[in-house]
Amino acid sequence: MPSLDTAAIVLAGIALFAAFVNGALGYGFSSLTVPLALVFYTNRILNPAVIVIEVFLNLYVLFINRDGVPAVWRRVFPILIGLLPGIAVGALVLAWIQPGWIKFGTYTVILPLILIQAAGWRRPIRSTWLIGLPFGTVLGILYSVTTISGPPLAILFNNQGLVKNEFRAGLALVRVAESSVTALVYYQLGLFIAESQGILLILIPSVVVGVPLGAYLIRRLDAETFRRICMSFDAWVVGFGFSRVLIELNLMESPWAYVVLVLTFLIDAYLLYIFFTRRAASRRSERTLLMPSALSGPDNRIASDMTEPPYDPLARLNTDLGYVVAILAIAMLIFAVLPPILSP
Repeated sequence: MPSLDTAAIVLAGIALFAAFVNGALGYGFSSLTVPLALVFYTNRILNPAVIVIEVFLNLYVLFINRDGVPAVWRRVFPILIGLLPGIAVGALVLAWIQPGWIKFGTYTVILPLILIQAAGWRRPIRSTWLIGLPFGTVLGILYSVTTISGPPLAILFNNQGLVKNEFRAGLALVRVAESSVTALVYYQLGLFIAESQGILLILIPSVVVGVPLGAYLIRRLDAETFRRICMSFDAWVVGFGFSRVLIELNLMESPWAYVVLVLTFLIDAYLLYIFFTRRAASRRSERTLLMPSALSGPDNRIASDMTEPPYDPLARLNTDLGYVVAILAIAMLIFAVLPPILSP
């Protein structure tokens, strides 16, 4: 194990970057900090410190995105109700269950969903209570044991079409509730120990600096680009977490486990290329429609050939190829993971 100074410096750097991302997207602090910090610290020491940070961090994110609360609170209320029993169960089993297997199951389910959504597939859910209650319970267990909940929430909110303020406000509402309740349960169970207090003192300065910077820079992004970047961030974090948990559970050796992360990055890079290519074509079409030369006839009507987006003969191929790539990625992930599990 490295010296305290080395571990503290690395943890501070990780927390600074994670706080910057959290300030921009509304989540990501624990998703980035925990997998990397577990190289130096155990869950029992790290989780209580991260929970305390997240209580205040999520309150801050909720405050700066309070304008979006009226539009989303009805949607997230069922999730909040479902969180309570899930957090209680997760906190009780934290001492004896292996968090790695919970992460493994979570990443196995959500990574294909992220890639499919990144390819453009969304199916908004109308029955918020039917989905929200069980989703909240599972989310509470996951968060209480691993402190990770951002990627599953981002998948749900992206699927529902929430953007920017609404997206971050919805995340903040759920995460304020889950972090506050989890902190209380941890306190009642006596999980706050001296080592956790030392980590807390390292995390605070990084959060104070990183979160405002991220919140300032994200204002320049439009809504659809923001949503797409959230999906890419989710894919990278989950791909990294998947690779780490494969090593942690001794399912794959260190260099080969990161094949999952590399595949995820390559697939998402291709899907990002398709997304930004289409966005650029859409903007060119909008600019053309606004040009004075686009007007024709005595009534200044828009020419008919300019009311349609430019024809792209490869558009359909790009869409189909995106889905094929996502399906192939799922197959490759299964091929990479199953043999070590099935082997004696």
